[in-house]
Amino acid sequence: MTDARELVLEVDDLCTHFQTDDGVVKAVDGVSLQLRRGELLGIVGESGCGKSVTGLSIMQLLPRPSAYHPRGRILYHGQDLLRASEQELRAIRGNRISIIFQDPLSSLNPYLTIGRQLTEVLELHRGLDRRAARERACAMLARVGMAEPESRLAAYPHELSGGMRQRVMIAMALLCEPEVLIADEPTTALDVTIQAQVLALIRELQRDLGTSVILVTHDLGVIASMAERVLVMYAGRVVEGADAEALFRARAHPYTAGLLASIPRLDGESNARLRAIPGLPPDLLQPPSGCPFRPRCERALELCAREYPERAELGGGHHVHCHNREPAA
Repeated sequence: MTDARELVLEVDDLCTHFQTDDGVVKAVDGVSLQLRRGELLGIVGESGCGKSVTGLSIMQLLPRPSAYHPRGRILYHGQDLLRASEQELRAIRGNRISIIFQDPLSSLNPYLTIGRQLTEVLELHRGLDRRAARERACAMLARVGMAEPESRLAAYPHELSGGMRQRVMIAMALLCEPEVLIADEPTTALDVTIQAQVLALIRELQRDLGTSVILVTHDLGVIASMAERVLVMYAGRVVEGADAEALFRARAHPYTAGLLASIPRLDGESNARLRAIPGLPPDLLQPPSGCPFRPRCERALELCAREYPERAELGGGHHVHCHNREPAA
């Protein structure tokens, strides 16, 4: 069934490469995705598969000239962000499209108070004076569940706990009520209780503000509880995409099957060993020929060494890149 919601963001054949002393690293190599109004899209995969670089590419926050885009488009309401001027990007970044960074301690400025870092966003994008900006910043901290928000405005990042800093990052990202929120591993290094609170907060604010969310994570448990649709990334490419329910019910790519098999199950045997995907992700300086997952795949065919598999549509919006795509057990 076709989703009738408005298309807010479209990424088409995006490539993000890094020029290094050792050669070109193809961190993102032909990623395409669509994000509709009010949708929560999950992007999942192991570390180094290109998830965070995809998010940073959308925000245009990668260092230049070492990072460059040999091809692709990032369309926000039809405007290609790869070809937008710096002035146009500043009007969008942090205003209409925001990001929650993976590590709030390294992302927040250690020399500025929390209040100053929040009010600066409102002064720049909304033209508020210092007093009005401070009142709105305090209200947003309260909304994200920060205790004693008024006193927290005077604190510096190192004076807050990890959960508090993450709430500050969420508040900063949502101050201007963006249309698109990119949450890059928003629960990394948080204890389980705080993780649940942060995820519930993102869901609540998405519902209240109608924000479209891209949730970047390696945690399939988070994906199962949060996402409407899921893209599975490996070696800089999307290898499978589907509605969340369909993906967990009938995954088609052996990499997706391996990720799911590595999750502990409450209904499994107490002494059962977890299945691990053998080997390591490929070196993106010298990726293997054909399918990059081939060296780790138990179902690899001879064809897999020669050709990268074309996209195959499985129905209902489920697609996969695999030569041997029978549903995995």
